[in-house]
Amino acid sequence: MSLRAAIDVGTNSVRLLVTDGGAGAPIGGGGDVDRSLTITRLGEGVDAARALQPEPVRRTIEAIARYASRARELGVAGDRIRACATSAVRDAANRDEFLVAVRDAAGVTLECISGDEEARLSFAGAAASFEPRAPKLVVDIGGGSTEFVAGDTQVRAAISVDAGSVRLTERHVTADPPPAADQAAVRAGADAAVAAARAAVGAALRAMPGEPVLIGVAGTITTAAAIALDLPGYDRDAIHRHVLARETVAAIRGRLASMTSAQRRTLPAMPPGREDVIVAGAILLEAAMDGFGFDAVTVSETDILDGIAASIS
Repeated sequence: MSLRAAIDVGTNSVRLLVTDGGAGAPIGGGGDVDRSLTITRLGEGVDAARALQPEPVRRTIEAIARYASRARELGVAGDRIRACATSAVRDAANRDEFLVAVRDAAGVTLECISGDEEARLSFAGAAASFEPRAPKLVVDIGGGSTEFVAGDTQVRAAISVDAGSVRLTERHVTADPPPAADQAAVRAGADAAVAAARAAVGAALRAMPGEPVLIGVAGTITTAAAIALDLPGYDRDAIHRHVLARETVAAIRGRLASMTSAQRRTLPAMPPGREDVIVAGAILLEAAMDGFGFDAVTVSETDILDGIAASIS
């Protein structure tokens, strides 16, 4: 085996993928040895304070160290572990201290990647499961940022916007469940982000021949698919390539918005730690579909984590 491990340190979660194969091996090709997720909410308070907070840092470093240890136990060489941090770390004034603390505790170098690199890796992971020449818009709704990437056999245009499920929740949600005014404020923030994305990638999307498909990745969208399918638990195979109609997304958002976080937490497919931010994520998905004129989104279970793994030489 030629094992490699990717660790994705996001605003809301830390994820691990250990997979078999060298660089350039097929993404999502069935060689996965381990996929794990821990919600640590590293980005808690970062939007307001512009700094990582002590308790989220502690939780996140603990998760990274555990995943790095797990990768080594499975036989991954140290130089074949790539760990990448995204929006929350990019935005934090104390990010250098955090990166040093991760290296000391986990024995891995955590890269703080740019929004452009995040978008490129998201596209590489998501697009691998679809016909290469077909025009695509990949939307990756994270906790702190959302990436919009237009491409076919390659990336044609991309942007990372500072709007995600955690960021929009912290900015606009004042009560649980969120009242109509809070939801409207989230939607206004989401619409502004989508308008910026449309200006950045819309021309490239229109220039590609053929009818483009909208591909959605990350926790908000995969959880929405699990709810739509009424799954008794998380089922990666059932979720992958499931198509969510626009009206289905609206119905799920309405259902979730009517519930408290405690009630959402009881849903079988709801990962603990996502229940309080998923309404904002669903509103952002609606805004993206409306802004770009898509009446359906196809869910991909391959995403930036797979893109990171594929980049390891």
